[in-house]
Amino acid sequence: MIDTTKTLKPGLYVTATPIGNLGDITYRAVETLKAADLVLCEDTRQTAKLCAAYGIETPRAPYHEHNAARVRPEIMKKLKGGAAICLVTDAGTPLISDPGYKLVREAAGEGVDVFPIPGPCAAIAALSAAGAPSDAFFFAGFPPSKSGAREKALTALKETYGTLVFYETGQRLAASLAAMAEAFGDRAAVVARELTKLHEEFRRGSLRDLADHYAASPPKGEIVILVHPPEPAQADEGALDAYLTDALQSLSVKDAAREAASALGVPKRQAYERALELKEGT
Repeated sequence: MIDTTKTLKPGLYVTATPIGNLGDITYRAVETLKAADLVLCEDTRQTAKLCAAYGIETPRAPYHEHNAARVRPEIMKKLKGGAAICLVTDAGTPLISDPGYKLVREAAGEGVDVFPIPGPCAAIAALSAAGAPSDAFFFAGFPPSKSGAREKALTALKETYGTLVFYETGQRLAASLAAMAEAFGDRAAVVARELTKLHEEFRRGSLRDLADHYAASPPKGEIVILVHPPEPAQADEGALDAYLTDALQSLSVKDAAREAASALGVPKRQAYERALELKEGT
C-alpha cells in the first residue's frame, strides 16, 4: 500500500516515470511525487495525465531546455530553503537524453541532497529484451540530424566496445540506420519501438535490411536502436597454436591464454579453450 502521509527530506528527487504503460510507475515514485513540495516537469500537460491517474495533487512547474537557465536560480533558492522538489521528464528517467543534469550538478555543488527515485528507462528496457550483448553497452543518445555531423559522430563510435544504444525519431530512422551501416559495416541490429505500449515492436536484422524496411515503411512512435558489437577477430589457428605451445612451456593455461589473447587480439575464451586443448593433448 502507498503511504500518503510520507514526508520527504529536503532535496532534489530525480524521479523516473513510465515510458508508456502507466502501470510501470513504482510505489516509491508515487509516494515521492505526492509528498514533494513541487514537481518540475518537461511538459506540465504530459505530467498532469500521470498525476491524474494516481491522484497526485502536488503543484507542477515547467523545467526544460528552453527555460532552464531563467528558472534555475529560483529553483535553487527553494532547494536551499529546505524544499523537497521532484524532477521528472515526459517519460522515463530524467537526465537520460534530457537536459536536467545542469540542475543536478548545481544542486550537488551547492550541498543540496540529490536522491534518485529509479524506474523505467527506454534504453535499458530495450536492451533487456533485444537479444543484443548486454555485458557492455554504450548509450549514445540521438544521432545528429545533419548527415555530415552524423557521419562524424558515428565514425567516432566505430571501435567502441559493446552494444551501441541510440534514440531516434521515426522520420529519421531509415537514414540513421543506413548511415550506421556505412560507418560500422552491416552489423546485426535491433529496432525497439513503442516500448510498453499497445503496438510495441522489436525488429531484428542487419543494419542495411532494417534501413530498407523502414525506408519503405516509416514508423511512428518512440524508437531505440541497438547495434551489436563487431564480431571478434579470429586468429589464424596456426599462429594461435604456435604462440600457445611456446607459452605453455613456462606458463599456466590461464596465463598463457591471457598473453595470447593480448598479443594476437583474439577473445580470451577462444585462447583459453585452445590452450586447454593443447595442454590436455600433451
